[in-house]
Amino acid sequence: MSLNLVIIGVTVIVSIVAFSNQEWFKKLEFNAYLIKHNRQGWRFLSYALVHAGWLHLLINMWVLYLFGRLVEEKFTGVFGMRGLLYYFLLYLGGIIFSILLDFGKHKDDPYYSAVGASGAVSAVLFASILFYPTGGIYIFPIPFSIPAWLFGILYLLYSVYMGRRGEDNIGHYAHLFGALFGIVFTAIIVPDILKYFITQLFG
Repeated sequence: MSLNLVIIGVTVIVSIVAFSNQEWFKKLEFNAYLIKHNRQGWRFLSYALVHAGWLHLLINMWVLYLFGRLVEEKFTGVFGMRGLLYYFLLYLGGIIFSILLDFGKHKDDPYYSAVGASGAVSAVLFASILFYPTGGIYIFPIPFSIPAWLFGILYLLYSVYMGRRGEDNIGHYAHLFGALFGIVFTAIIVPDILKYFITQLFG
């Protein structure tokens, strides 16, 4: 069984249990105030194991299933079993790095909370874009695929725009910083990946 499937399985189980156990949900969600003032540092990680609802969970896990297996295969193909460690660090780093801005903004706000693996999933998604820049990505309800590199650009621009507007309950900056972490992390551990990316686009 792949590490990606293990991550998906654990996240699904914890999320489903938390749907019917509000005490557990509240104990795992991200809350910057409690991290700072009550020293509940586990929330930097645990929030990625719980989700706001079935749709939130299904979208995150479906995207992780599609693109995580590609990245895991690439990492293990290049580094062998060490690639599993790198994949785990990519996902773990995406969880932490994507929420740091929210921690800085809301560390004195006891009412702000966040849940979901979206930041980590964004990190994995953008690592896959570096490996497969010309691959196709489908976005519902558009009936045709968009090149991965173009999707990446649109995704980053949309995240910045919506993050500045701040008119919904979606963590757009978490998506943005998760994606940036995925790019930087992959570029560091696979030094030729940026050259490969450019070569794939421009020959």
